[in-house]
Amino acid sequence: MTALLELKQKIKRIYGKYEMYFLPVFKFALAFLYFTWINEKLGFMAQLNNVFVVLILSLICCILPSGVMVFTGFVLMIGHCYGLGIDVAAFMLVLILFMLILFLRFSAGNNIVLVFTPLSFTFNVPALLPIGAGLLGNAFSAFPAGCGVVIYYFIRFLRANAETFRNPDIEILDRLTMMADGLVTNWGMWLTVVVFIVVTLLVNLIRTRSFDYAWRIAIILGGVSYVVMVLAGSYYLGGTVNVTAQVGYTALCIVIGLILEFFVFGGDYTRTERLEYEDDEYYYYVKAVPKAYVTSSERSIKKISGSSRNDRKHEDAESRQEKDASEKKARKEKKKTSGTAPVMQTEETDSIDFEKKLEESLKDL
Repeated sequence: MTALLELKQKIKRIYGKYEMYFLPVFKFALAFLYFTWINEKLGFMAQLNNVFVVLILSLICCILPSGVMVFTGFVLMIGHCYGLGIDVAAFMLVLILFMLILFLRFSAGNNIVLVFTPLSFTFNVPALLPIGAGLLGNAFSAFPAGCGVVIYYFIRFLRANAETFRNPDIEILDRLTMMADGLVTNWGMWLTVVVFIVVTLLVNLIRTRSFDYAWRIAIILGGVSYVVMVLAGSYYLGGTVNVTAQVGYTALCIVIGLILEFFVFGGDYTRTERLEYEDDEYYYYVKAVPKAYVTSSERSIKKISGSSRNDRKHEDAESRQEKDASEKKARKEKKKTSGTAPVMQTEETDSIDFEKKLEESLKDL
């Protein structure tokens, strides 16, 4: 445990020192993965399905606020949908505006969660998204989490029916009806939306409580509730779910969540303090949980060779001789000052007696 704490402190120290370099690199990597995923799943417009376009957009997003990454992804999606037809692009635009007006405007600081949502499905760890959003964000993180699920399933629907939308014989009204039905009647998507929102709110609610080990309890209960809700909902809707894979991936997400808790929070509940304060109007009851850390003293060991030892002996002998000479000189000066002091005192007393005698003689006159 001590080694892990030392590793954590070193990582935090290095990140704090070079944050201005690490943060743009992380944003660039995230944007590159997100835009690559969009091109891979859609890729209907050849002009946008290019690695150089992804690199340029990623470089732009790495130096701008994270919200730019979300809107750039929306533009890429609309552009690829235009490759299927102007009606598909219009439907995607209306869907994005609907989410922006009703939901995403309330969670402006947490909309980056929408970028992580499709990536969590891609890496087969969807349960990690609501757990992480509940731990690191607030209750409003549930909005971009649910919207990200809708975007993910709608893109998957367009990819599965791309040949149908490319058919010029199908009328625009039929295409719009097909997209609306594919979005509204996709019960698996709505089940996932509900699960993501509930788990995010549950994890955030428990994490913000003041009892001991709230973060760890929130992670475990979030993972368990995710599995239970997915299995119960799939059974109710008549869907098929690989129970073993679902439980295994959720357990992996719980482990990753505990690692995240260690590096982000890492409270030491064994040294918890409860304090009380009061002023003229209120009583204050404070619970202080110190962070877990270790104090490591860095020691530097230098190997001394034989020649360097001899040199150091000569240096020590010379320094001792200089010290003795300075002490002897100080003693001599002290003796001189002590010998002259009585003479100075007698001279001063003689002058005082002379002045007194002079005054007495003047008075007699």
